[in-house]
Amino acid sequence: MAASSPSTEAETKPFSVLFVCLGNICRSPAAEGVFRDLVQKRGLDSKFKIDSAGTIDYHEGNQADPRMRAASKRRGIEITSLSRPIRLPDFRDFDLILAMDNQNRDDIIEAFNRWKFREPLPEDAHKKVRLMCSYCKKHDETEVPDPYYGGPQGFEKVLDLLEDACESLLDSILAENKHILDS
Repeated sequence: MAASSPSTEAETKPFSVLFVCLGNICRSPAAEGVFRDLVQKRGLDSKFKIDSAGTIDYHEGNQADPRMRAASKRRGIEITSLSRPIRLPDFRDFDLILAMDNQNRDDIIEAFNRWKFREPLPEDAHKKVRLMCSYCKKHDETEVPDPYYGGPQGFEKVLDLLEDACESLLDSILAENKHILDS
């Protein structure tokens, strides 16, 4: 059997997106859930690999915050992920890494700079890291605020921002990677 060419591999490999916040119990699992819901509604499930992680491992193995799960569920979005920290292979395995705020982005880049000396990583892997709100069309915020210590309105605000950003993110990925729809 002939080996597949790089372009064939790129066309069949799902586009992978990793959402990252501090503890991976509020913002990033919500982003994962919102994005997964959009992808499913468009019938693109098989074309994407979607996950979330935290910059710390404090909540590893835990479900998302019950307040975020409840707020999402009211919008018809299920959050089923378990918290995990970002890992060295994520820089190889994901096409796009979306940080919820500037501190998350800085922590992700710091981890990349530390880990690239342990094991070979793509030299430009840090370019995969972007801010979630850079995809917002309806909101002016530059960061997704952490709702953990606030009231219920904070969780709703996060979901408003994530729904806006995820819609634009998906459109952007599809526009830049036309092979996703062709395969």
